[in-house]
Amino acid sequence: QVQLVESGGGLVQPGGSLRLSCAASGNIVSIMTMGWYRQAPGKQRELVADITSGDSTVYADSVKGRAIISRDNAKNTVFLQMNSLKPDDTAVYYCKAKAMISPFFYVYWGQGTQVTVSS
Repeated sequence: QVQLVESGGGLVQPGGSLRLSCAASGNIVSIMTMGWYRQAPGKQRELVADITSGDSTVYADSVKGRAIISRDNAKNTVFLQMNSLKPDDTAVYYCKAKAMISPFFYVYWGQGTQVTVSS
């Protein structure tokens, strides 16, 4: 089992920045990939960015150049720095971890943190 706790959401003005954090606990040695997803009202959950244990990253086109995902393995934490925020970035942001406990893969989600971009 892996537990994920997000923090750092809130209300931000357009053009502003924020940093989301996701702390993992439990069977953390099994974690392969961690990432951030978001879900706006009436829309499907979508990938924002993810990062592998080898620090390879993937970003959604909508956030490329504005987002940086990073991880601190010593603290079992993944971060999402978002800059130049737009109202379209408003959503609940979820942390996701993909773990392998041989021979199976498991996916874990955090409870989500609200990000609202508005003046």
